[in-house]
Amino acid sequence: MIANNLVLIPGAGGVGRTVFEHLRAQDVPVRFMVRREDERAAELRALGAEVVIGDLTRPETVAAALQGVARMYFAMRVSPDHLLAATVVASVAREYGKLEALVGLSQMTVSEMTATSTEESHQQRLHWLAEEVLNWSGLPVVHIRPTAFLDTPLFTAMAARSIQENGTIALPFGTGRTSPVAVDDVARAVATVLRDPAQHIGQVYELTGPRSVDMTELAAEYSRALGRPVSYVDVPPERWEAQLPKLGMPPHLEQHVATMAQLHRDNRYDRTTDGVERVTGVPAQSIEAFVAARRDFYLG
Repeated sequence: MIANNLVLIPGAGGVGRTVFEHLRAQDVPVRFMVRREDERAAELRALGAEVVIGDLTRPETVAAALQGVARMYFAMRVSPDHLLAATVVASVAREYGKLEALVGLSQMTVSEMTATSTEESHQQRLHWLAEEVLNWSGLPVVHIRPTAFLDTPLFTAMAARSIQENGTIALPFGTGRTSPVAVDDVARAVATVLRDPAQHIGQVYELTGPRSVDMTELAAEYSRALGRPVSYVDVPPERWEAQLPKLGMPPHLEQHVATMAQLHRDNRYDRTTDGVERVTGVPAQSIEAFVAARRDFYLG
């Protein structure tokens, strides 16, 4: 392993974990910064990663984690601290780091936002502002903007439950179209940039699935993948949103998920790009292929 290729990844799960798997396959060294010692941290060490304890909102721990790092992946789960973390990373990296690339995971909604738009969720606004901060920092930044993830509970756990109960996918998306993308495809793109970042600096990559579908078409892809009838049920938004607190979501996440549903009804997710193939050389996987690979999960 070459020390000056060292990549810093915050957090032990999410897209970052899958990025690590792709980098590990290419013998690219990775350092994880996690908030606590636990089983996941031990597992990462066992897989060959370096693990340090830190917090993206604490500058002193970010500075320590950046020592010797050439490339960093910046991402957080849905959090009210997203903008604070981006600001800390940008300021610390400018003062203490020697980064060749800072690859930030954003959201595709940012592509349609302005400084004063108000239709988006608070989390999406934080992503827009975070991109601005990273751009102002003068660091060698690459922005990755995926659309909604196929791996989100909306299309996995919640869909599996209703498919097993009554053969339906029940969401309040109306006639809106969407082009969800798999976490693995996003991680492949991020890992590709981190392996050889020079040609990507300053770029913005928008990542979607291969085609945009309405929810009836999405249900049909599930049906073909699972070999059983699956239909779409359009749930009244108010009834659906009333169920969110029962899922244990914090208010910040509830507001984000409810806004995502509204933006789907408004057809704001009706977009496709070739970003995954352009970055990695391999097209994004289809909804049908994603579901077929998880057939047992969906059928129970």
